[in-house]
Amino acid sequence: MDRRVLFASLILFAGGATGVGVALFAFVGLDEGAAETEVVWETDPVAGDDGSGAVIATLDGDSVIVQSTVADGERVVRATTTGAGVAWRTPLSAIDSAYSTGAGDDPPAISAFTSGTLGGDPVVAFTTERGALVVLDATDGTVRFALDAGTNGGIEPALGDLTGDGTNELAAAGADGTVLVVDGNGEALFETTLDEPIERRPLIVDADVLEDDTGGLAVATASDGAYTVRLLDERGETRWTTTPAVTPLSWSAVDTRDGPILALGGSTGNLETIEITDGSLRYEVGLQDLPVAVGDASPGQIHVGGAGSVWAVDLLDGEVAWKQQYGGQTRVNSPGVGDVTRDGTAAPVAVNRDGSVLVMSRTGEAVARGDVGAPVVYAGPLFADVTGDGRDEVIVVAEDGRIIAVTG
Repeated sequence: MDRRVLFASLILFAGGATGVGVALFAFVGLDEGAAETEVVWETDPVAGDDGSGAVIATLDGDSVIVQSTVADGERVVRATTTGAGVAWRTPLSAIDSAYSTGAGDDPPAISAFTSGTLGGDPVVAFTTERGALVVLDATDGTVRFALDAGTNGGIEPALGDLTGDGTNELAAAGADGTVLVVDGNGEALFETTLDEPIERRPLIVDADVLEDDTGGLAVATASDGAYTVRLLDERGETRWTTTPAVTPLSWSAVDTRDGPILALGGSTGNLETIEITDGSLRYEVGLQDLPVAVGDASPGQIHVGGAGSVWAVDLLDGEVAWKQQYGGQTRVNSPGVGDVTRDGTAAPVAVNRDGSVLVMSRTGEAVARGDVGAPVVYAGPLFADVTGDGRDEVIVVAEDGRIIAVTG
């Protein structure tokens, strides 16, 4: 057959936990008529990072890929213009000489980047392992501000409108439980220290998503193998605290027509969603018995990657709309959603650790598939218009630092 679509009813168990339901879904086999992806742009390898920390920053409609690199033994933030060359480089020593030294002879580690706007300007932000919070202008790499935040451990910061004033704030968290939120000028909005270590990036829930004109800051702490999720308000006060059933390896904040949720991907293959309004469980669903990674959401669905599989899960009730398998049992990174097809709709895209790319339709059928030729890929897909045709290409950043753009 040219196309194989198999339908199956699967009963998913998670130890009898409350909220773990029964799911009826379509298993969608790989479509043999899918187009082959084509590599349209590729950079040379560069040392310094495994690729998982890179982000896209948008500058007046153009895009740059920002990644962590090492040059002459020094940590350097580098931005590459899509389809072209290096736009700027900013070494940590140019920010502050105290940031340029790491453990022993190794350059200092930094967190994954976050990108967005701060004070109306495009920025990229990161933290260092020694507790600095750094914000760079995404246009030219100049330093907007750099401060000693005390947030040690190099955890990715978060950007979002926490106060409801229409502008973004920046939140940083440290392994020792420190949480710092600053405004666009680097002035502290609040600082607090929780009683447990923080291991996951914080998440800002924008004020326009909640009903009281202020947002929330979700923080996950860990103690003796148990996790606690807290939602802090714009003053750093705790709105609610809950204990998730899963060990969250990844998480994201998603708005739905029944209110915003936190989606947690667990170490044992369960997806759990928590109501942001009060911390209650919306649902928990078992997908497999191996770790799963939460990815992007499309209207009504959230996409999850696991060992050799991608799922689309209904945001309201946890019903699995479809499951797509590819790449054997190779682990799939967090799926993304981008405008990579020619019909103008957002398409789910998955990249596995072997560098295999799969573009799917909203119903899970394969639209395009291929391979970027990279030995290992730890990052989920990014999206930018490299060719100038008005639609995005899939951007893959490999372990060796290569940036590869493929058509979808």
